[in-house]
Amino acid sequence: MLRTADDEELTIDELASRSGVTVRTVRFYASRGLLPPPRLRGRVGLYGADHLARLDLIRELQNLGFTLSAIERHLERIPEDAPPEELALQRALLAPWTSDQAERIDRSELDRRAGRALDDREIGQLVTLGVLERDTAEEGGQFLLTNTSMLDVGLRITELELPSDMLLRAKDIVEQHTARMAGELRELFAANVLRPYVERGRPEAERERVRATADQLRPLTIQVLVNGFQRAVNDVIRNHA
Repeated sequence: MLRTADDEELTIDELASRSGVTVRTVRFYASRGLLPPPRLRGRVGLYGADHLARLDLIRELQNLGFTLSAIERHLERIPEDAPPEELALQRALLAPWTSDQAERIDRSELDRRAGRALDDREIGQLVTLGVLERDTAEEGGQFLLTNTSMLDVGLRITELELPSDMLLRAKDIVEQHTARMAGELRELFAANVLRPYVERGRPEAERERVRATADQLRPLTIQVLVNGFQRAVNDVIRNHA
């Protein structure tokens, strides 16, 4: 997405074009208090880099599944005069830990990626695992591939011919524990890194350090979790041998 210089001024049409939303959407966000008022030149409202950055942040929150009310609550905690750099930091802290995006595909494309024609049982197991979702809004066997990198893993699991109720239980166990870990780790980072930064008045000299810390923490945390799980499984095997 193109960026505007800090001193560049945009009309509402130019802002909508730069941010990839409609003018109607910009006005709707403004009416809900998600965007600060434009700077006025006569009767013309002018927008800048701070408005673009807020629209980027709103989009990031939407991609993470935030409802409009949740987005409003989140933005209430950010000063209205926060500079674009501060909003970019907020995006960095919220950015997904993987770049994988959901994708809509039809049955023939799914078979092509699998390298063979999948039967209804295999499709059902991929749905149970959460790799696929049936797109009831579309006709002709459309699916939502929730995570492209998990398709190969899901296909390997279906080849094991395990009971669907076992797969569902295993999925529930993993989601329950990983959600709890994610919440606790996020709170730990917020309490020890983000909150002190905010309490010190968000000093500009620290902004890049906080953003870089968030970026570096992602792959390190994932590796620690994988290694920790492997050690835990080894301990279980030894204790039950």
